[in-house]
Order: sequence, then structure tokens, then C-alpha cells
Amino acid sequence: MSRRRTFVLGGAHTPFLGKGHPDFVWKRHPDFGTRENPTLEETINASVAAALDETGVDPHQIERGYIGNFTGELFNQQGHLGAALAGAHAAFEHKPFMRVEGACASGGLALVAATDAIRAGSDVVLVAGAEVQTTVNARVGADYLARAAHYRRQRQIDDFTFPALFARRIKACTDAWGITAEDRGLIAKKAYDNANANPYAHMKAKRVTMEWAIGPNDKNPHFLGNPELNAHLTMSDCSQVSDGGSALVLVSEEGLAKLGKQASDAIELVDYGVSAASLYADSDPLRLSTTRAAAQQAYDASGIRPEEVQVAEVHDCFTIAELLMYEAIGLASEGEGKELARSGATRIDGHIPVNTGGGLIGFGHPVGATGVKQAIEIHRQMKGMCGDYQMPTAPGIGLSANMGGDDRTVVVGLYKNIE
Repeated sequence: MSRRRTFVLGGAHTPFLGKGHPDFVWKRHPDFGTRENPTLEETINASVAAALDETGVDPHQIERGYIGNFTGELFNQQGHLGAALAGAHAAFEHKPFMRVEGACASGGLALVAATDAIRAGSDVVLVAGAEVQTTVNARVGADYLARAAHYRRQRQIDDFTFPALFARRIKACTDAWGITAEDRGLIAKKAYDNANANPYAHMKAKRVTMEWAIGPNDKNPHFLGNPELNAHLTMSDCSQVSDGGSALVLVSEEGLAKLGKQASDAIELVDYGVSAASLYADSDPLRLSTTRAAAQQAYDASGIRPEEVQVAEVHDCFTIAELLMYEAIGLASEGEGKELARSGATRIDGHIPVNTGGGLIGFGHPVGATGVKQAIEIHRQMKGMCGDYQMPTAPGIGLSANMGGDDRTVVVGLYKNIE
């Protein structure tokens, strides 16, 4: 089937904020009571303005838009976010804008919807993702986020439902594959080290040691209430509860011409895979089967092979998820993700850098923004825009893998640099 080509022209992030970031206002911050953190509305507006500025696109040239968001109604008492995106600029009035939701894969699904719009005839499309999650305490927030699981059946596993679900994976993979706390510590340490060089990262100011990352210790404890799972996960295994937004501009070849741009100004989104599995069944704790299916769709559709990928942005909601992602997207054989991590191959100076800006653990995880952020980070690495966390050689082929829930909804994208 003939398909119009799709290009990521560029995009931008707001800073990803939350506890541990020097600019995040909380009760111990010197500005507490005099300054407030950005609202969801402000976050959306700021990310869109930054993306238009970065790409040089006149907002009047945007034809339609999609926004990824998971829990605006809960954390922010605000739904109807397609109209909120339309409110980011007066030029968007009366254009088709809509929200897309798929738990933590919401941003990736927004990118898919925009790609389908390009293939159907649109030329210049805005894609945004945003979440503000620090409006409630950790236990209430964990309850809200548990809606990405089968709430009736899985909510009671622990007060912190998703950490418990992935602790179950850690336990199973430790027994089956010999994954150790040191292996998980390597993933966490890499994430924080990369974030330290990234000015947008939630954890840009937190420097960690391997001793801290391996845990448990006073500053990196076990915290689950479930006695069967408590010993299998520490704070360092977890991604961040973050506020933030990302936005990008997606264009066709005709869109490039309309904007006065060249293909070399962009990267090509060659193809994607989308896979969903039943919310009402448990995931295989040893495998990310839904991710594997989405990755295989993307490889088959694009003609790109796993061994050609030179940079990857994967969904490290927990350290074990990154290790299993290596296997699901074909960078390592089943049970051998730990060997890839141990080899140093996934570091910035390795042969297949993964999560160069810090991933969800270091960069942060404003849920609806994550899938959009991943595509922007691939673009920034390919165009040499990452500053202190730039890869030694700009990559030619990139992959993003954005997962919703416990491997229930996954979007995998494949990208090619245009020179």
C-alpha cells in the first residue's frame, strides 16, 4: 500500500519537575508559599510555544493536533484536553484537536494518530503530551495511576500497585534469568548519570553512586507493604512522579515544502507498530510480549532490522522494564538483557545507547508526555542537539518504545536520520 512519508520536524520539552528537582516548589523549598508550580494549562501552553519556536512553524500553518494525557480528570480536575490544546494559541481556533489516552502510552498513541493523519492527507500536525501529577500525595497518586491496571482485580496487591506489579517481574526474572540487584543498579545509575547532563531532566541535580543504586539503604529503601514483594524492589528501581510537557511538529513531504524546509531539517518516522493486550489478564512476568509484538510490527513494516538500531528510547518505568525492553525489541536474546547492561553497550559511549537523556527514571515520567518526549529525543540525538549528553556520533536509525500499563498497550516507532 502506498503511504505518504512522515517526518518529525522537531519539538521541545518543558523542564520535567517534581520532588528532587531544584526548581520544584514543595514544603521545604525556600519559595514555598510565594510561588506555585506550573499548572496543566501552563504546561501544555509552554510546550507548544517552545515546539513552534524550535521548528519555526507559524501556528496558523498547523492543520490539526493531538494531545496525550492519562489522568487530567484526577490530578487536575480537567478533562476535554483536545480543546485545551486548541486553547494554546488563537490560531488553533476551530481546527480539529483531540485527546488520545492509553495510560502511559498516551503520548505514543497521539504520535500514531498524527502519523495516520499525515498518511490520510494532512501536511502539518501538532503532537503534544502533558501531565501534572504532583497535586496529591504519593499514596493518592498511586491510587490514581492504578487505573492503568485492572483496578477491580489488581488494585489491592499493594498501596503502590504498579511498583508491586513490577516487583513481581523482578522476583520472577531473578529466579529464571539470574538478574541481580547489581544489574538493576546499573540501569538506575546510567539513568541518573545521563540525567545529570540533561538540563530538562527531573533528576538533573541528583548524583548517585552504585552503592546507593543497588540498595537497600537508608536513602534507597524497600517500601512496598506486600510482604511477598517487599524485598524485590527499592526506590532506585522506580521512575519519577513528574510534571511536564513535550510537543513536536509532524509533517509530510508536502508539509516540508509548505514550510520552506528541507528533508535534512527533519528525521523520518519510517513506520510504527501498535499492540494491545487484554487488561483483564495478567502479563507474563518474564517477558514483554505486547512490546515484542509492537516491535515486530514496526520492523516488518519498515524493513529495518534490530541490529541496525543505533539509539533507543525505551519505557523504563522500572529498571526491570528496561532490561526486558532490550529483549522485546531485539537488542538481546531472551534472558540476556542483563548481559547487554553489564557490557556497557547501552551507555552513551556504547554501541547501542539507550535512554540517553535519563529515561523515565532520570529524565522523568509525566505520563502523557513520555511517548512524545521519546520521539523528540531521537530527533535531538540525530541532529546533534543534545549538548552535554550528545552521543559521540549522531545516529542514523533510532527506535522508541512507549508502554502503557503492565505491557498492555505499546507503541514502537522507527526513525531514520535525513542528511
